[in-house]
Amino acid sequence: MSRTQPSSGALTSLESALAELLDGVVPVAPISVPLADCGGRIAAEMPMLSAPHPARNTAALDGWALRSLDLVGASAYSPVPLVDAPSWVETGEALPDGCDCVLEAALVEQLGPLAQALTDAIPGEGVRRAGEEMAKGSLLVIPGRPLAPADRLALRATGCDAVMVRSPRLRLIDVAAVDGSSTTTQFIAELARTDGANITVETIARDAQSIAAALDAASADLVVLVGGTGAGRGDATAEALSMRNALIARGIALRPGQTAATGKLENMPVVALPGLPGHALSAYLLLVQPLLDRLSGRLVRSGITLPLSRKISSSIGVAEIALLHREAAAWQVLSVGGLPLDHIRNGDAWLAIAGDSEGHAAAFPVEAFPLRAV
Repeated sequence: MSRTQPSSGALTSLESALAELLDGVVPVAPISVPLADCGGRIAAEMPMLSAPHPARNTAALDGWALRSLDLVGASAYSPVPLVDAPSWVETGEALPDGCDCVLEAALVEQLGPLAQALTDAIPGEGVRRAGEEMAKGSLLVIPGRPLAPADRLALRATGCDAVMVRSPRLRLIDVAAVDGSSTTTQFIAELARTDGANITVETIARDAQSIAAALDAASADLVVLVGGTGAGRGDATAEALSMRNALIARGIALRPGQTAATGKLENMPVVALPGLPGHALSAYLLLVQPLLDRLSGRLVRSGITLPLSRKISSSIGVAEIALLHREAAAWQVLSVGGLPLDHIRNGDAWLAIAGDSEGHAAAFPVEAFPLRAV
C-alpha cells in the first residue's frame, strides 16, 4: 500500500487523505445489544415483524366491549336494551370474540341485571385494530439509522429486548498533554459515542516509543490519537506512526486542524487529532466521522439548507470549517477557519468549505450539518 508522506512544509489535501483512509474500509459485522445499551448506535438488518402488532383487536380506552350491530339507533332519548351483558375491558386488553367497539362507562346504563346503551357506535370505535400499530412484515428498525427512543419504543412494544447494531470499536489514545489536561480527549470520546462507536480510552506518555508501543497493542476497527501532532519538542505522534511504517499524511490542508496526521496499521485506519479542542473538532468532523459512518453502515447524513446571513471568504487550496447559528430562516456565520470554545458552545451547525472553493456569497443557500448531533 502506498504511503503519502509529504515533505516538510507540504500539506496533503483533505480529499486525498480521506480517500486513502477510507480505501478498503467496510461496515463491521452486526452484533446484538440490549435495548438499554443501544442509544445512538447504528441499526443493522433485523428480521421483519413476523406478526401484526397488536395481534388482536384491543381496547383503546377503558369501557364496555360491545357489538356495533346491537347499538343501532341507540341515543340518550331512546336507549337500546342489550340482550347480552356487556364486557368491561381496560385499555390495551384484547376484545372478547364478537365485539367490535368500546363505549365509555357513562354511555352504558346498568339497571340491576339489565343494561342499555345510550349511543350507537361504528365498528372500530374505541378500538385499536389488529396490525394498526405495525403491520406484519414491517421493518423493526431502519438499517443505517441511529437508534432513537422511538425505535426502542417500537422494539419493546413488539416484544424485543435486544437489537442488532453495527458499533465500530474505536481505540482512543490520549497523548498526555504537558499540563495533564484531557479535556479534548473527553470531548472527542463524547462525539464518537454519539456517532455509535464502542470506545476504549487510555492515556500514554508523550514520547515516540510509548506511542508506538500503544499502536502495536491496538486491537480495534479504528484508532484515534489526541495530541502530540504539532512541531514542538514533545510532539511525537507522527514520528511514532513513521516508526511503524503506518504514516499516510502529516499535515492536512484543513483549517483549523492542519497538524492532524493520518495512517494505517495494515488495514486499520489511524487518525491523529491536534490537542486544541477547535482543531480536534475540525479534524474529527472531516476525517474521523466519515470513517465511523462507513464502519457502522450509516445512511448518508442529511443537513439543513438555509441561506447565509453574510458572505464567507475562503482560501483556495485549504478546506475550512465554518460554525453557524440558526436565526429565523438563515444561517448566521459565527466563525470560519477558527473554532473558539464560545462558538463551539453556541453553534448549531457546521459547514465544510472545499479546498477548491473561494467561499459563498451572502444569501447563498448552503447545506449545514447539526453540530449537536455529530
